Amino acid sequence: MYRGLPGCISEGIHKEDALHNIREAITLYLEPIEDDAIFSDTAEQIEIAV
Repeated sequence: MYRGLPGCISEGIHKEDALHNIREAITLYLEPIEDDAIFSDTAEQIEIAV
């Protein structure tokens, strides 16, 4: 089964460039954003379906 990373795209002029850029794009896509893990003591998390 193919599973992609929506919105994660990359390219390169040569195959080696493309593979390097793809690896970098995947790393950045999967890297957690530090600010998302910081909440105040009074913060409340709400989940909303859109």
